[in-house]
Amino acid sequence: MGRKHKKQREGQFWKGKSKFERPRKERPPVNYEELVRENKNFEAYYKAQKIVNEGEWDEFMSCMKENLPAAFRITGSKDMACALLGVMKKTFFEPLSKLVPTELAEGELEAGELAAKPLKPIRLPWYPDNLAWQLNLTRSIIRRCEAYWQLHQFLITETETGNISRQEAVSMIPPLVLDVQPHHKVLDLCAAPGSKTAQLIEFLHGSDDKVLAATPNGLVVANDVDNKRCYMLTHQAKRLQSPAFIITNHDAAFMPNIHHTNQDGNVQPIKFDRVLCDVPCSGDGTLRKNFDVWAKWNPVNGANLHGLQLRIARRGLEMLGVGGRLVYSTCSLNPLENEAVIQRLLLESDDAVQLVDVSQQLPGLKFNPGLEDWVLMNREMEVIKSAAEIPVKNTNLFNKHLFPPSEENKGKLNLTKCIRILPHHQDTGGFFVAVLEKVKPLPGEKVFTEKDDDAKSASNTQRIRQPPKKRRCQGYKEEPYFYFKDDEPIWPGISNFYGMRKEVKPGHFFHRAREGKKRNIYITTNLVKDIITLNQHRLKIINTGVKVLVRSDNKGAPCDFRLAQEGCRVLLPLFSNRKITVTKNDLVLMMQNDDMEMPPEIVTLHSNTQEQCVDLCTGAVAFLYSGDDGVNVELVGWKGNKSVRAYVAKNDRIHYLRLLGADTSRYEKNKFQEQRNTELKNSEKTETSTTDDKIESSMNTSENGDENVTEMTENDAPEDSCVEESNTIEAQ
Repeated sequence: MGRKHKKQREGQFWKGKSKFERPRKERPPVNYEELVRENKNFEAYYKAQKIVNEGEWDEFMSCMKENLPAAFRITGSKDMACALLGVMKKTFFEPLSKLVPTELAEGELEAGELAAKPLKPIRLPWYPDNLAWQLNLTRSIIRRCEAYWQLHQFLITETETGNISRQEAVSMIPPLVLDVQPHHKVLDLCAAPGSKTAQLIEFLHGSDDKVLAATPNGLVVANDVDNKRCYMLTHQAKRLQSPAFIITNHDAAFMPNIHHTNQDGNVQPIKFDRVLCDVPCSGDGTLRKNFDVWAKWNPVNGANLHGLQLRIARRGLEMLGVGGRLVYSTCSLNPLENEAVIQRLLLESDDAVQLVDVSQQLPGLKFNPGLEDWVLMNREMEVIKSAAEIPVKNTNLFNKHLFPPSEENKGKLNLTKCIRILPHHQDTGGFFVAVLEKVKPLPGEKVFTEKDDDAKSASNTQRIRQPPKKRRCQGYKEEPYFYFKDDEPIWPGISNFYGMRKEVKPGHFFHRAREGKKRNIYITTNLVKDIITLNQHRLKIINTGVKVLVRSDNKGAPCDFRLAQEGCRVLLPLFSNRKITVTKNDLVLMMQNDDMEMPPEIVTLHSNTQEQCVDLCTGAVAFLYSGDDGVNVELVGWKGNKSVRAYVAKNDRIHYLRLLGADTSRYEKNKFQEQRNTELKNSEKTETSTTDDKIESSMNTSENGDENVTEMTENDAPEDSCVEESNTIEAQ
């Protein structure tokens, strides 16, 4: 009752007042520069670990307290990525490298503003094809310098379209050393938010053959325990257009087996060729961007996470096939989360797993080898030298497996093959990477033969405890996947209209609607279909497939489904009809015309394009452009009776226009230009008002002055030339 009356009183008090008149509680401004980037226990702990040479310690700590520079990589197919790289260098990097430093006003100097300096982008030497870069951009320079602001807008729009991925430099390393090939079955156990997963998908689609690049023989299974973060993975997948991608939502430590049909027709659990375990960690390698970690850090964080990290990595090894490769990585510097986990995996495997030296795969990367000795400390910063000296109060936190290896095991384990990346070496974050190869089955692991089809007996391996059968379903309940049958009623119309190849069967496509019309149609590879069919009721599958067709109930078209842009790359190699080859000018014309009421007319296109349109009836089409500069564009659209239209989103239009070297100003807002236009209008208004004042003043002077002057002016005025001209015209 009290709360209700309180609301009524508040309503009476504010009655008749607009929301803009109400006083608001002002939030105190947050200044991230004021956060204390210091922790004495952190310094004492890592000095004792000797992760840095004594002569580099001051440089290491100084770098840890600086802001992390921005890093990004260019994604997509190799030809399109190289084309975008060329645009970026020519349009942004080259002009900014010649930028003349601006002079600051006194107020700006007092406020601590920095002058805009010439840009010095850093290419990451160890990333293939020069597609990864690092930039030191500050908010103040972006806010004040137009050239830097335009570069920032370029990075934003290209990131939204998926052509650029904002990703920390060291985070790009695990997928590189995993060495994914198009035929590999890849498992990412802790995938969200998905930057590394995106790299895995790109490598899976990295074949030079167009058909194989669109529909590879392998697949990527991305898993995460957090249901909400799985939908971030779905967003990544939508931009990457992969029909060989599955998102699952399970606890990685208890990841269930995924069954598939082998070549002999038997159903068996998949043994993956590649497994990525980028496990949860304390994150003290990210202190340069996550400043709050400074205050939260303590020496026992690593010990608290050790068990979880070990279980995830162990499960990854069990799902890995013999001859396969597993990458274990963390963004932590703590040896309890890194070398201690690897040590235990190696000792428990009984020589079934061994470390791989991948230093040659990363030319130009500076790193330190893994540690073979480290120190344990409790929260009170007390050093624990051996398992026998663990205090009673810490027995639930530390165990014998956390201590460094004995002298006998050091040479056997070869922990120096691990990679430890330190921030001051190449201005990055801290990171740890270890690459493991499985050379034989693990102790107690179920070994399957080609004739073994007992899937139930394969559901468990030694050491794996499956979660309870009756579990509460977390998150949203996903709709099932309904694959087309051979007698699907809508398939003949689609197949005939687009001219599908004979090897393309309706069983490749699926929909999600239980009843009613099918709104969206998706496609997957045969391997993904097999997995979905066998595991749909066992796995919690969040998303899979690429949307290739969308219902379009247009009475003027014989087919009820149009092409979807996000599935263009996958579907185009599978059909032969409804394709129009266009010129560069045609493409620019369609990109710059987004008026749905007045689309470009066919007669305005190139003559060759017009000829191709003659024999095509109304309906969906694909526009194909192949340039001499390596730029290949594939867009979906609509061909009407007299006009054509491209279905392209705003940011995609900007992207393609950039690649074609066309004007993009129509779709881009330049706040600096808008400010200049506003100032110009204000100055024109001021000049106009000043002129009006002068005229009014002059008229007042004439009215109060000598009348003879006025009479003389009126009598001596020249004849109106316009009158003479009109008389001449009438005479003619």
